[in-house]
This record gives sequence, structure tokens and C-alpha cells, in this order.
Amino acid sequence: MNSAASAALRAAKEALRAEVKKKLLSMSKDEKLRQSRLITDRLVNHDRFKNSHRISIYLSTDHEVHTNGILEHIFKMDKQCFIPKYDLNNQHMDMVRLHSLEDLNKLPMTKWNIKQPSDDDHREEALATGGLDLMVIPGLAFDKRGGRIGTGHGYYDVYIDRCLHDPSGRPYLIGLAFQEQILHSIPMDEHDIVADDVLFPDHTGEV
Repeated sequence: MNSAASAALRAAKEALRAEVKKKLLSMSKDEKLRQSRLITDRLVNHDRFKNSHRISIYLSTDHEVHTNGILEHIFKMDKQCFIPKYDLNNQHMDMVRLHSLEDLNKLPMTKWNIKQPSDDDHREEALATGGLDLMVIPGLAFDKRGGRIGTGHGYYDVYIDRCLHDPSGRPYLIGLAFQEQILHSIPMDEHDIVADDVLFPDHTGEV
């Protein structure tokens, strides 16, 4: 992609980010909780979730589909859980083992208001011990074909590229989104993630 096309793509993504952020700010807490419950129910009944043993999942912020209920199901079903550990100074991210909800509660909070293990808390990294079967991924916006716009930091793009070069291969990717985060089409380049499935409620309130 030439520099003009690349600049146009970045501008288009930024415009969509601004549009979706405005929609998210207008959503009530109750509406986010309602949609999150519907999406959680669909995910835990998804065949890929049921058949996966090693699952990575993001720890949600106020403006993302809530994942606490999903975490409860992962531990209840005796699956192995991995969560992001971000390097706040670059695009490096690991997926490290989370052992329980009690373990989660003890984690410190980052400046992004996301819990993650501290730098001196050395944990099992997913790619070092057999890879992942399923990654549940966040996004600022998705389209129904799996196109995704993230926050612009590139953590998931870089990590999934690492998965492609790992002997265990790329995990199945499921994006979670509020209805307000679903766009008709996402502008993308060859480096952008395409999710295998996107779970969201439709306009009738069903998933």
C-alpha cells in the first residue's frame, strides 16, 4: 500500500473510531449489561468455546462487552484461562495464565484501568506451553464478516502474527461487540485481524 493510500486508511479508521466512541458514551450501564449477558450466553453455548481447553480472554473496561461472566464459565468448566499482559511502552503483549477469580481479584490495576500481573509476577505464557485453542478478542468496531478496528495500539495484530509463526498455529478468533459497535464495513489492510466469528445482539435484542 502506497503512502497516500495508507494515510487515507488511517484517516478512515480514525473517523470510525470517533463515531463508535460517541455511540459507546451514549450507552447506559444497564444497556451494556443487558447486551453483555446476551453475548455471554451465546459465547458459552458456542461449539468452539465448548470444545476449547486453552482460552484467552480480555479483561473488560467499562466501554467493552463485559467478560466477568465468561471468566466464571471458563473456570467452572475447568478450562485453562489466559489473559493479556501488555507492555505499556511498545506493542508487545503476552497471554499469561490466570488461575481463578480469586487470582484475578488480587491483580494490580494499570494506568489504563485494566488489571494485569505485575512485571515481577512470572506466569505461564500461552505460546510457550502449547498455544491457544480460542482467543476472545475485543475491538472498538467490527463488521459482520469479521473485520475489526482496535484502539490503534496494535497489540492483538502483533500477538496473532506471533501465533501464525508458532507450531501450535493460530487459534480460532471470536470478537465480542455491542450492537452499537457493528458497522456495515471496516476499512482494512493486509496486516489487520479478521475474526472468525463476531457475537453481538441484533436490533431485536436477540443474539
